[in-house]
Amino acid sequence: MMDEEAREIEKALLELDRMLLKGKEGKIYHIMLDALDKSLITNTLLITFGNQIKAARWWGNNRNTLRVKIKKLGSSLREAKT
Repeated sequence: MMDEEAREIEKALLELDRMLLKGKEGKIYHIMLDALDKSLITNTLLITFGNQIKAARWWGNNRNTLRVKIKKLGSSLREAKT
C-alpha cells in the first residue's frame, strides 16, 4: 500500500514540475488545492454512499458548502458512486 501511495505522490510531483515548466507560475497553489479538494470530496462521498450531509459533517462543513465545492470542481454524485 505504501509503495502505491509513494508512486501517486511522485506522479503528482512530476505533474507539478510539468506545470511549472509550462508557465503556470502563480496558479500552482490553487491547482493543487482544487485537486486535493476533488479527491477528498470524491472519496468522502464514496465512503458515505453519496450522502452529502454525512460527507459535509466528516469535513466539518455544512451541506451547502460541500455543494458549492462540488459545483466548482465539477465533481458529481454519479462520479462518486461509480
